[in-house]
Amino acid sequence: MERDAQKAYNLQPENLPFLLLPEPRMNHSARRQIAIWLFICSAMVFAILVVGGVTRLTHSGLSIVEWQPIVGVVPPLNEKEWNETFDKYKKTPEYQQVNHNMTVDEFKGIFYWEYWHRVLGRLIGVAFFLPFLYFWARKKIEPGLTPKLLGIFALGGLQGAMGWYMVKSGLVDDPRVSQYRLTAHLSLAFLIFISMMWVALGLVAARARETTDGTLKQLQRTGFWLALLAFYMVMTGGLVAGIRAGKAYNTFPLMNGNFIPPEIFMIDPWYLNFFNNMATVQFDHRLGAWLLAFIVPWFWAKLRSGPVSARARWVSTLLLLVLAVQIALGIATLLLAVPVALGAAHQGGAMVVFAVLLWLNHELRVAPASTGTAR
Repeated sequence: MERDAQKAYNLQPENLPFLLLPEPRMNHSARRQIAIWLFICSAMVFAILVVGGVTRLTHSGLSIVEWQPIVGVVPPLNEKEWNETFDKYKKTPEYQQVNHNMTVDEFKGIFYWEYWHRVLGRLIGVAFFLPFLYFWARKKIEPGLTPKLLGIFALGGLQGAMGWYMVKSGLVDDPRVSQYRLTAHLSLAFLIFISMMWVALGLVAARARETTDGTLKQLQRTGFWLALLAFYMVMTGGLVAGIRAGKAYNTFPLMNGNFIPPEIFMIDPWYLNFFNNMATVQFDHRLGAWLLAFIVPWFWAKLRSGPVSARARWVSTLLLLVLAVQIALGIATLLLAVPVALGAAHQGGAMVVFAVLLWLNHELRVAPASTGTAR
């Protein structure tokens, strides 16, 4: 009888953590080590996003006209090398049309922002690949996790290629990078960040099987759609940055006295307005912010009484707070016509909001799957 009771206890879902994972059970210490590694890499992606924002806002991104993944790690070390590098920059449209009065010392200022942006990208690649080899050689990576990590590494390589593809677009006739390539570059950075964070969160706390609780399923779906809305904000933000739409309509809450500016469809054909028209691009970005400003507080209120864990409620409150800060940063950035510090902070704030939103989505999937009470 005692043996049967023990067997029944062991078969309870909460006592079978390996059932909560799509992959085979893995050593707890190894899971923790890999999660910490991925969180550190995520922090490095956040850092490069902020540096990239400053690089863009200071118009430094076109200062290095060559793509040299290996030898490019070493900057110019003497006056001769600086003059040679500056001479290459002088051949670009940006120098000839915008910075033709720039001195070598002024050039060094924009050079180093782009230089450190590229160095950070290389460091992230090394910080990801070498520990991956170590964990793989020590057999600490379970089979189901390996393809995910290799996929993240492939995204990193694609991001590096996209970065150079973006820079090349500004080295021709018009000294501006393509807003399409800039948005793709920014979106890839967020995809890498999302992938690392989501895998790391799954290693810290196992996700439950699909819930049968209708209320919880609805909350999970809402969290998912909020994540898509946040990604929409990232893409529209990339377009705003790409065509410098933040320099126009520097009023709030209306756009020069209008909720919908009359110039919103002034370009023909109509669909190009969504990518090339400052009024339309900024309106689309504002619209996403308004939706988040109304939906997130409503979602927070629903979670207060929903069948979720206490931690999920706490994370939802954190989401509310970071979103309020991000919206305030966005308004201040707009009203002041995008100063460098506020613009970079606003771009970094987007990744903070996304990180908390990912955490909340994960917490909604580790909540009790079949009960109506909070954990």
